[in-house]
Amino acid sequence: MSNHKIALIKADIVDRVYERVGFSRREAEKAVEALFDQIKLELEAGENVRISGFASFYLKDKKARNARNPKTGEPIIIKARRVLSFKPSKQLIDAANES
Repeated sequence: MSNHKIALIKADIVDRVYERVGFSRREAEKAVEALFDQIKLELEAGENVRISGFASFYLKDKKARNARNPKTGEPIIIKARRVLSFKPSKQLIDAANES
């Protein structure tokens, strides 16, 4: 097993949906886009997204904090922000460890 594989891109996902489900390429592209758009909309609305057997996506609030610029040593403040977190399901972890 190599850790240096080329990234899977959205076009690859569309191709795989097209091949497995039997949609036309255009329908497969619309389905993949609709899924990604819905995940984005839910996250933008502050909702968590849980795809059973795959993963959960959720936003976490990070507080502002003091830090130092590593180049200059100058103190800086990192602003409060929201970060997107991804937690794989046990099934996904198990499948990744099987190969």
